[in-house]
Amino acid sequence: MLYIVVTPIGNLSDMTYRAVETLKSVDVVFCEDTRHSAPLLARYGVTTPTRAYEKFSESRLADKIADMIEEGKSVALISDAGTPVVSDPGNILVRKLKERGLPYTVVGSGCAAVSALVLSGFDPSSFCFVGFLPEKKVDKNKLLDKFIGLQSTLIFYVPPHDVTDYVAFLGEKLGNRNACLVREISKLHEDVITFRLPDIPPSATLKGEMVLVVEGAPAPALALNSLSLKEHYEKYLADGLSEKEAMKAVAKDRGVSKSVVYSGLLSDVSDVG
Repeated sequence: MLYIVVTPIGNLSDMTYRAVETLKSVDVVFCEDTRHSAPLLARYGVTTPTRAYEKFSESRLADKIADMIEEGKSVALISDAGTPVVSDPGNILVRKLKERGLPYTVVGSGCAAVSALVLSGFDPSSFCFVGFLPEKKVDKNKLLDKFIGLQSTLIFYVPPHDVTDYVAFLGEKLGNRNACLVREISKLHEDVITFRLPDIPPSATLKGEMVLVVEGAPAPALALNSLSLKEHYEKYLADGLSEKEAMKAVAKDRGVSKSVVYSGLLSDVSDVG
């Protein structure tokens, strides 16, 4: 399993017992900067081998770490401070593990919204916490009108008895977007259920504490296509897509093949659409 371990943002005494136990028990700890993390690990007597996991090497290392987990190894990921993935490396790795059906979890977070964002694998570069929706439909509509066009990832708290209605309403208002229901975070039956609004899988367990994460509004293709090819490609990389995924997205937006995008990037052509 991959353990995404939250570390203190300042005072090193803010480390949780479970975080320390996890770092001691895994086979390897991947750090945003091994030198920066060394004092924290030394303070808590963590002697587990460490390896660097910088942002620029994330795409290259994600498959290797997934292979380690598939082989039965336990791996921890920490950033210089705070929660990995949120403005730190980790999102590409989470997406890779989801793609390959491999287990991962968050250790040490005290915020359900942030933990759900990390576990969802959705774009963490910009997000908006909406919280619980109002009870009356007129108030729900009024609130959601503020967020329909927002391109940031949206995070909702969901009462267990209202999950189906919530999902149906959000599908009605936001359209057929990717969504992720994260339930029982850090508990025995933690679960991450990814689907498309409004069709929550009938087999999904709808019990316990839940957070619903929904992808932001899609960027207008025309606006993206007005960028240079390189800028268009780099926009998707910044959103957390891998190099392969970014190239595929650019090709789809511009209505061309991936080979055309690849050739254009090599020759720095600014417009292939």
